[in-house]
Amino acid sequence: MNYIAHTEIEKKEMLKVIGVSSVEELFKCIPSNLRPKSFNLPEGKSEFEVFEYLKLLANQNATQLTNFVGGGFYDHYIPAAVDALASRSEFYTAYTPYQPECSQGWLQAIYEYQTIICELTGLDVSNASLYDGGTALYEAAMMAVRLTGRKKIIVDSGVSLIYRTMLYAYTSNLAIEFVETPVVHGQSCREDIYKHLDAKTAAVIVQNPNFFGAVDDFSDIVERVHTFGALAVASVYPVSLGMLKSPQEMGFDIATGEGQSLGLPLSFGGPYLGFIAVKKEHLRQMPGRIVGATVDKDNKRGFVLTLQAREQHIRRERATSNICSNEALCALRALIYTSLLGKTGFQELARLNYQKAEFAKATLEKVKGVKVKRSAPTFNEFTLELPKNADEVVLRMISKGFAGGFPLGRFYKGLDNYLLVAVTEKRTKEEIVHFANSLEAALCS
Repeated sequence: MNYIAHTEIEKKEMLKVIGVSSVEELFKCIPSNLRPKSFNLPEGKSEFEVFEYLKLLANQNATQLTNFVGGGFYDHYIPAAVDALASRSEFYTAYTPYQPECSQGWLQAIYEYQTIICELTGLDVSNASLYDGGTALYEAAMMAVRLTGRKKIIVDSGVSLIYRTMLYAYTSNLAIEFVETPVVHGQSCREDIYKHLDAKTAAVIVQNPNFFGAVDDFSDIVERVHTFGALAVASVYPVSLGMLKSPQEMGFDIATGEGQSLGLPLSFGGPYLGFIAVKKEHLRQMPGRIVGATVDKDNKRGFVLTLQAREQHIRRERATSNICSNEALCALRALIYTSLLGKTGFQELARLNYQKAEFAKATLEKVKGVKVKRSAPTFNEFTLELPKNADEVVLRMISKGFAGGFPLGRFYKGLDNYLLVAVTEKRTKEEIVHFANSLEAALCS
């Protein structure tokens, strides 16, 4: 069966409606040198042959490695119910729920997702999701520019370089001034941030835990930011909110983050889920769409798309964003995952991550030549200083069965011997001890 299942008669009928005699005539506006003469596709294979070939390709991936890599994307356990429920045809065949009369299930799911993001961050309003953590941070920055009318943004260098790169790329054609401030002893440098704060500042952006794994209480920074009429923006790791201060408790105006840790597999880079939550007074500058609860004419509860400040819906010059997808399936997985855990389960998950990381720190600092950086508290990720180049050590660890961490020298100049290690609830005591022993052997080889 051809991929395009139209019969010759159906093709002729469609061409007649269009008003052309052939497919060639339809595409005659395309210069001949731009038309592919042949796709050079191989002969078709049977279903069995295709599956065998795909398995062969999949086996080339190092899926057998025990994962100690983090850097914003984490190897958390995903209950089987998440796949089972998110794979129901009622969900995976759905599109944007523009018609509430036939989309109540989807609308309620998105509404509940928004609710859990608000509960995690402590902030008032969340939208129907964004692409990933980096684009969510960009949207927060643009919100600050619109809300304040200013074009200077201070970015802490503890914010993921991936996010910073995305932020600068998305704004490359805009007249926005970015000032990066250093990290001192693993945490944000107050002195440097305060030095650059002025009446032109739209926002200060920080990350908690930051890319080095360090946890901070930014309440003092937020308070100082507000005295200049600027906004405070935090990029957060959602699992850590099971035990750390929420963005609301520290006074942040906007919180963003990557939702991958909420029931989404690592998947070699996506698709992932960006979340954003804001104070109520900033609601109308939030990008994307919002699902709201209402009642119908019979006073029965229902759900509808409310604010839709996209350029598809309102005048372009007044639109907040041209975001065209609400990542609804990924948001659904996050909703199912957090619902399965519940409040106490989520808090227990956070405690497990923290406690196992603390055990790993205590175990790894016994390895000769390894220093655990303890200048700041951490959640489930921390930095090691090694006596050798971290890239070389990580390569050696692969042969021992470990994805051994993220070499910080790839993102930060002068940190070639520093390794970022992440520990989730999936890592057992035995794996952590074996990891430490293998690291010791890798350093000695």
